[in-house]
Amino acid sequence: MWIPIVIAVLLVLFVAFTAVGVKLSILRPKSDEIDFEKLSEVHKIRYKIRQRNNQYLYDKNPEDVSIEDRFGHTLRAWFVPGRESKKFVICVHGYKCNGPDEFSHMLPFYNERLGFNYLLPDHAAHGRSTGKFIGFGAYEAENVLLWVDYLTKRFGEDIEIVLHGISMGAATVMLCNESDPQPQVKAVIEDCGYTCAYDILDFTQKSMVGFTVPMMTRCINLFCRVCLGYDMRKADCLGRMPQAKVPMLFIHGTNDPTVPFEMGEKLFAACTVPKDHMWVKDAIHAYAYYDAKDEYEEKVIDFLKPCLKQGATER
Repeated sequence: MWIPIVIAVLLVLFVAFTAVGVKLSILRPKSDEIDFEKLSEVHKIRYKIRQRNNQYLYDKNPEDVSIEDRFGHTLRAWFVPGRESKKFVICVHGYKCNGPDEFSHMLPFYNERLGFNYLLPDHAAHGRSTGKFIGFGAYEAENVLLWVDYLTKRFGEDIEIVLHGISMGAATVMLCNESDPQPQVKAVIEDCGYTCAYDILDFTQKSMVGFTVPMMTRCINLFCRVCLGYDMRKADCLGRMPQAKVPMLFIHGTNDPTVPFEMGEKLFAACTVPKDHMWVKDAIHAYAYYDAKDEYEEKVIDFLKPCLKQGATER
């Protein structure tokens, strides 16, 4: 008598945990618009900076390019050519953001100062790309490597590519490096990336409600595996770090409330390829460049010098 009741209760809990977890964590928001009034003061300042930087990007008349992934999503990106015809940077944005908002502020540095060709893709379920669900890097990494293929086919096999990611984008480019990337990929820069999708989902739950709900994370991943065709357990940057192929630069703010600084330290310690790091004192999540612009740029230049044939040359 009680067994069917227990089974029914467990089934209801499973459905509830899955529905809530999917909606909160991996479902594309109904709107990409930001409620400015609900932002903190520091994020209001960054929002205004992003608007100016985005306009600067659009004023350069970037090319609108697109590819398709294995799920049939149309992935779109902005491309800005640079004077160094063989050097490229793919800038990979974070969770529930988009290419311009996350990386238009680095256009003057990469494209104008260093002359790199600049690609700003939007992940599936973000920005101008199609898709409903977010993979925390589990399938976004293979999509970034599709962009590498796109650039190689269009511009030649002798190009050199740097992958630079922030937050979920940082996890994504680390996973690219751990997935036997194409020889055109010469270096990876990760800024405030997490150790693995499971870790960050648990941490986010704890920060929101004060405790973790392991069952919810398991339910979310079961939904991803059965219904969406990808496994978030594969988004394990720390566990797969020994498979990394090209040099890596690790950047993290010491006061990051979203992705704990300790994650950055663990990732750096586990890295087995040539590496460097930049810990920005008191910087919060994704603010390292805003808080230490000059130091950030010089660190990137120094890091890239031995990675590229002619280094990171300036005008």
